[in-house]
Amino acid sequence: MAEEVNDSDLLEMFRVETTRNHAFHMLVTKYQKRVYWQVRRIIIDHEDANDVVQNVFLKVWKNLESFKEASSLYTWLYRIATNESLTFLKQKRANMYVPFDSVSRSLSRKLEDDSYFSGDAIQKKLQNAILTLPEKQRIVFNMKYFENIKYEQMSEILDTSVGALKASYHHAVKKIEAFLKTN
Repeated sequence: MAEEVNDSDLLEMFRVETTRNHAFHMLVTKYQKRVYWQVRRIIIDHEDANDVVQNVFLKVWKNLESFKEASSLYTWLYRIATNESLTFLKQKRANMYVPFDSVSRSLSRKLEDDSYFSGDAIQKKLQNAILTLPEKQRIVFNMKYFENIKYEQMSEILDTSVGALKASYHHAVKKIEAFLKTN
């Protein structure tokens, strides 16, 4: 039902006081799963990802009325989801007082222990390879490989040039290939 409603109609409904709550519910229903997986690929942990997704939709609720439609709603949501995920990881690193590679190892252990992860051994190996990437390369790889997001749209979401994104993806693929060959 909500997936059938286009974003322009959702935004119009949201701007009307009497249909605001219903429109927001439809927006959440339409995008929650995609936002969850965007966040989950960055955060890894299911419970933490759920918390971040709640924060994403709280931020969307607070700012949707002022959304200028300079980009698509989907792009705007993904940008918020990515930024909230990165903020969460930075806070986690600051609270743990550890470098990024230690956080990556911790996320890798969580992946191994995660009862919600239903992938086979090859998928776990790929996820562990992805976790070895620097943060930006990991995000670019996930967006391109899993979501098949075009570089132009990624550029809007991450506020980075298309050329830099292509380079990040290329380097990520090379590092993943090397990891898979040696592990």
